[in-house]
Amino acid sequence: MAETATDELAPGFDERIIVEAAQQGDREALALIYDHYFPRVYRYVATRLPTTEDAEDVTTEIFLRVIENLRTFEFRGPPFGAWVFRIAHNEVISFTRRRKVRSQVAPLTEAIPDPAPDHTDEVHTALTVEVVKAAVAKLPQAQRQVIELRFAAGLSVAETARVLGKTENNVKVLQHKAIAKLQTMVPRQ
Repeated sequence: MAETATDELAPGFDERIIVEAAQQGDREALALIYDHYFPRVYRYVATRLPTTEDAEDVTTEIFLRVIENLRTFEFRGPPFGAWVFRIAHNEVISFTRRRKVRSQVAPLTEAIPDPAPDHTDEVHTALTVEVVKAAVAKLPQAQRQVIELRFAAGLSVAETARVLGKTENNVKVLQHKAIAKLQTMVPRQ
């Protein structure tokens, strides 16, 4: 890969240079794409699925799909990041549909004692996250998608608008309404 592609990545991740290098088979460029998008895609997926294991499995599938389809991506349509999140969105939906068809294993109901020090703060945080996730799940679909992309995936308003095919103003309105609704749904502590 050309030095300029690597140099460009550090200050601002020049997608076009990196993606085109990856499309030509440059493994370093592919690793840069993975490193850049993995945390955001994983957070997005983790907010939509019930377990960490499911989120890890689906995120792996997403990046396999990105690699499989990378050569077909063209810079004429949506930006590369929106393309990645469209794949992520589709994989989450496919996983959820497959999961409904499969029989579920009963969850472990007995608590296993932990001999480690007190984890009260960690448990409190986990419970708070679960309460918020449950509240977000009750939002209308458009509001839920905006919240997941903006806060779980860390996308900007512009990036969220491109992924969802909406205007930036529409995303801002949906975000405002969702936050207002969440404030009434989530108890203050």
